[in-house]
Amino acid sequence: MNYKDINTYDYDLDESLIAQTPIKERDHSKLLVVNKYNGKYKDETFYNIIDYLHEGDTLVLNNTKVLPSRIIGYKEDTNARIEVLLLKEIDSDIWECLVRPQKRVKIGTKLIFEDNFTCKVINVLNDGITHVKFEYTGIFVEHLNNIGAMPLPPYIHEKLKDNDRYNTVYAKVNGSAAAPTAGLHFTNELLDKIKEKGIDILYVTLNVGLGTFRPVSENDITKHDMHSEKYEISKDVCDKLNKCKDDNRRIICVGTTSLRTLEANITKYGKFTPTIEETDIFIYPPHEFKSADALITNFHLPKSTLVMLVSAFSSVDIIKDAYYHAQKEKYRFFSFGDAMFLTNEEI
Repeated sequence: MNYKDINTYDYDLDESLIAQTPIKERDHSKLLVVNKYNGKYKDETFYNIIDYLHEGDTLVLNNTKVLPSRIIGYKEDTNARIEVLLLKEIDSDIWECLVRPQKRVKIGTKLIFEDNFTCKVINVLNDGITHVKFEYTGIFVEHLNNIGAMPLPPYIHEKLKDNDRYNTVYAKVNGSAAAPTAGLHFTNELLDKIKEKGIDILYVTLNVGLGTFRPVSENDITKHDMHSEKYEISKDVCDKLNKCKDDNRRIICVGTTSLRTLEANITKYGKFTPTIEETDIFIYPPHEFKSADALITNFHLPKSTLVMLVSAFSSVDIIKDAYYHAQKEKYRFFSFGDAMFLTNEEI
C-alpha cells in the first residue's frame, strides 16, 4: 500500500449522510466501537461509551471555544458588502481573517460592522487571508455575539438555530475557527458519570484552524503544507499524564485535536511537558503513537489530514471497513455526525 498517495485515503460517500444539523440530544448519537488492531466492531449509542471506559483510565478533552466569528461588514467609502471570518488573533485586536471578496479591499480599507465596531485592513496576503485591526468600544466578544454567525464548515447548508450546539459543553478558552467535534457528543451528566466511575478527565487547549478540514491537494501527501495551530498543556495535566504512563494506565483522547496536541508534545519533548506553542505536526501512516491508547472521533472527509491521522492510529483498511459499515448502517458523517471509538481492547 502506498501511504504517500492521496488516493489511499479516498472513499465514496453518500452525501445524504452528511449531517446538516445537530442531533436533538448530544449523547444520543450513534457510536461505532472499533478494535483498532483487528477491526472488529459493534454498533452502540454514544451514552454507552461509559461501558468501554474503566476505572484508572484518563480522558483528555480539548476545551477550546468557537466564537461566532463569521461577520458581515460594509466598506466605509462604497458600502460594498464584505464577509470576514476571524481565524486567529495575532496581536492585541489584530486578527488574521479570511475576507471575501478580497479583491475589494486593500491596505487602509475600513469596514463597518455596527456602531462602535469597525476594523481597518493592515495587510493583504494570498488566498483571502487578510490582517485587520479592530476598533470598538465595549467588549469585543459581546460585539461578536450580537452580529456574528458560527463558522460552520462549507458542507453544512442548514442554518444553526442554537450557537451553543457548535461548542462542547466544556468549551472554555476562546480561539478556535472550528469546533473539536468529537466532544460535541458529551453532556455534563455523562461527564459526571464518567468521573464517578473513577476515570480522570483532563483538559488541554488546541485552537482549531480551518486548515484541519481542508482536503490535501497534493498527490504525494508528504508535500502537503500542514497548517499550524496553537496549543497549551499545563504542568498539572502533564504531571498526571506522565503518571498515567508510568502506571501503564490508558490515555484516551477525545478528538483528533486532543490527539495531535499530546502526540506533538511527547514527540518533541520525550515526555509530556507544559508549554504554550504552535504545532504543525502531520500524522499519517505508518506512525507509532507515543501518547494515547484509544481515540473517540467523528467520521472525517475523504482525503483529509484527519482521515490520515485515524488511519495511522488504526490502519487504512480497518478505517475504510468501518466507514463502509457506517454508511451501510446510515451513520451521520462529519461535524454534526456520529462518533467512533477506536479502542485498544477486545470488543
